[in-house]
Amino acid sequence: MTSSWWRDACQPVDHAAIEQARARQQQLTKPAGSLGQLETLAITLAGLQGRERPSLERVAITIFAGDHGVVEEGISAYPQAVTGQMLRNFVGGGAAISVLARQLDASLEVVDLGTIDPTLQLPGVRHLRLGAGTANFAQGPAMSEAQLQAALQAGRDSASRAAEAGAQLFIGGEMGIGNTTAAAALASTLLGCPARQLSGPGTGLDSAGVLHKAQVIERALALHGLRADQPWQALACVGGFEIAALAGAYLACAQQGVAVLVDGFICSVAALVAVRLNPQCRPWLLFAHQGAEPGHQALLEALQGEPLLALGLRLGEGSGAALAVPLMRLACALHGQMATFAEAAVADRPA
Repeated sequence: MTSSWWRDACQPVDHAAIEQARARQQQLTKPAGSLGQLETLAITLAGLQGRERPSLERVAITIFAGDHGVVEEGISAYPQAVTGQMLRNFVGGGAAISVLARQLDASLEVVDLGTIDPTLQLPGVRHLRLGAGTANFAQGPAMSEAQLQAALQAGRDSASRAAEAGAQLFIGGEMGIGNTTAAAALASTLLGCPARQLSGPGTGLDSAGVLHKAQVIERALALHGLRADQPWQALACVGGFEIAALAGAYLACAQQGVAVLVDGFICSVAALVAVRLNPQCRPWLLFAHQGAEPGHQALLEALQGEPLLALGLRLGEGSGAALAVPLMRLACALHGQMATFAEAAVADRPA
């Protein structure tokens, strides 16, 4: 390894700001705890932003895209060409995340880590071309050491750009036909859980397709002989460029003091990889929603993540995280703008 930057220390949480925010919550004109998870969220954000009254005006969204060689095994309902076509849709403004980014007044960056089309050149897309997608991990490692390093660095660079722009929240999204298979393989390895429990329909497989997908994963894991305590090796052997980049972005955000809102199943797998590579990053990860993929619940439990929404989503692209941003902004507004009992001349409960 030429560098192990992801092991560097993450920013500490400001516990004094947490206590100040908690004290403020106790003084607001409402019964204690009556806003439930919104109270916890505001207090958590106070600790991450280092101030009693946090806010979320500046949100940065980055979509990482890459193709997957394992698609050769017939594990997707869609052809690989869709990855490149969706990149065009992202920058053209027609994708779900593009619409959501506009509604949120959030920045949107699109990073192509390697699609099957080497000639793809789209204005507004950062084309890094780490390869024509990953290799088929059912036959060998998904990526080389150099490709893994480069993918992690791509995520780090994106996080740095977000931090330099003053982002208060980073959302990572993903696009890559076949990436629920890579994510399920990683989750199966890191959680020590059978692939059949974690494999889902992805882009729309039927029950026979889901079973085949699980069998491909089981065969690949037997080939590579991975262990749960080998996150680096697992990422190289069965991961994806975009999953590695997400993990790199999450780690770099924690190191630079930018809160992360984790999207669905694939992003949660990247979050688990990040936490396994450097457990110090965990306090910087917030979880947007409980997705429809069968493996997502197990990941949230392993990460002790408390999702804000449960809408049956399985689109990806960072869409579920984007949908949770208005809720987070409202949590900050309630925390910062509600009157205290003293300000409103409302009788507080007896001590």
